[in-house]
Amino acid sequence: MASSLSTPLSKPGLLDRESTVAGPNFNRWLVPTAALAIHLCIGMAYGFSVFWLPMSKLLGGTDPAVCGSMGFWGHLTTTTCNWTVPSVTHIFEVFIAFLGISAAIWGAWLEHAGPRKAGFIAALCWGGGLVLGGIGVYIHQLWLVILGAGVLGGIGLGLGYITPVSTLIKWFPDRRGLATGFAIMGFGGGAMIGAPLAVALMKNFSASGTLGVAQTLIIMGVLYFLVMSAGAFGFRVPPTGWKPRGWTPKAKGGNAMITDHEVHLNKAMKTPQFWLVWWILCLNVTAGIGVIAMASPMLQDVFGGRLIGLDSGAALDAAQKAALVAAAGGLVGLISLFNSGGRLFWAALSDYIGRKATYAVFFALGVALYASLPALGHSGAAGLFILVVCVIMTMYGGGFATVPAYLADLFGTQMVGAIHGRLLTAWSVAGVAGPFLIAAIRQTQIDAGVAKNLVYDRTLYILAGLLLVGFILNLLVRPVAAKYRMTPEELARERALKHEDRIAGDAEHAARGSFGIVGVLAWAAVGIPFFIGVYIALQKAAVLF
Repeated sequence: MASSLSTPLSKPGLLDRESTVAGPNFNRWLVPTAALAIHLCIGMAYGFSVFWLPMSKLLGGTDPAVCGSMGFWGHLTTTTCNWTVPSVTHIFEVFIAFLGISAAIWGAWLEHAGPRKAGFIAALCWGGGLVLGGIGVYIHQLWLVILGAGVLGGIGLGLGYITPVSTLIKWFPDRRGLATGFAIMGFGGGAMIGAPLAVALMKNFSASGTLGVAQTLIIMGVLYFLVMSAGAFGFRVPPTGWKPRGWTPKAKGGNAMITDHEVHLNKAMKTPQFWLVWWILCLNVTAGIGVIAMASPMLQDVFGGRLIGLDSGAALDAAQKAALVAAAGGLVGLISLFNSGGRLFWAALSDYIGRKATYAVFFALGVALYASLPALGHSGAAGLFILVVCVIMTMYGGGFATVPAYLADLFGTQMVGAIHGRLLTAWSVAGVAGPFLIAAIRQTQIDAGVAKNLVYDRTLYILAGLLLVGFILNLLVRPVAAKYRMTPEELARERALKHEDRIAGDAEHAARGSFGIVGVLAWAAVGIPFFIGVYIALQKAAVLF
């Protein structure tokens, strides 16, 4: 009778977590390449500014009297007026907002579904969102561009961003920071590849009499879908109980800031540690975005003609103005490069000095560097000014890359991907509020008659103050209290939801394969485009020197 009532387990589908268990010939160093394939694609979010100006010039022969007085809500549905640059930049705000929202909503689902299914859905949303946005540009409907690239694309960003985190931490318990640093480095470097590609595509299609924005968005959407799908299908999860050969976990209590226990997502959000780290990330991002948002105009306003070897107050002709803009654009290239490199450097360093100490460096050094920028500007030390901005950018990127390992240290690895997803709402808040705050302060200074080369001083001091608050909050982080830990029953229930009984496998012999030709090809597939992007960024930055 018992036999007749038992229900056999259904065969897992191709996208299910159980179908991604690593075999004996797999090598764990293939997992970061899958993560990079996804993050290098969604990292184009940082490069979307290349579309703003072309999007504002799509139509010819518009009526200045009608279009000049049209606001944002009119731009959403007009087919006879060009959109303004401020109107289209809302796309960036929307997809950063939806990045945090989607990561928070679906983080727990992702933990149960596994990286392959989540990564594939992220590919559908990000790639499909860009295609839908391209259609919106083609028919000149801004609401459709925002719905596609902003909302649907933002969901793809959120899912794609957190997809690799939990898996990487489980594959690299010995190098949590390094592993997540590799993946999140891709997000910082995605614009170095995507932005030049978008510019080249728009230039190619503009030869046919259009600006090529619609065609470029559609082609990049299809390309990103294919690359992200390849990354999603490249993911493998380790069998339950797997650990690197020769690695022994530290004895319990060996490091009080690295827990031996697990905390459920719902309980994690009730801990003071979660909200302390939430504010730590929010303040670090707000300060970094403040520099990113004003880097190019700040360099031009503060140094003026001195950037190209002239006196600061010298009148500039058209060619000199173009040279000045190119020099400031070189700083934007350097920012992308140091933002990306800092993610790997600081995250890897955190494996040795600890996550709390790493954030202490971010905030203490950050306060000093931000506060030094006004003095460097007044003295005309452009080289030192640029160097300081680049160091600041490494810590901005490093904050993103280090925080997943910080969460794993505090709350355990069982639900770290979901907890990380909830924490990314801090990025959404900072991504929307930060640029607005910075722009408002700058405009207030200009309206008060402050000279252009001085309008950034107060802003930079305020950002230094925010980092000081972050330093204090980081000092308050302590190990999570025992009352928040999962009970054995809760942990068993969570593991059942992840079907860990079906991914038991052979933990002793799984993933012991050599790196081999497959590893070389996989790293070449993500490494070559990345280093092409680095080369292009360095070329742009060369005009500064």
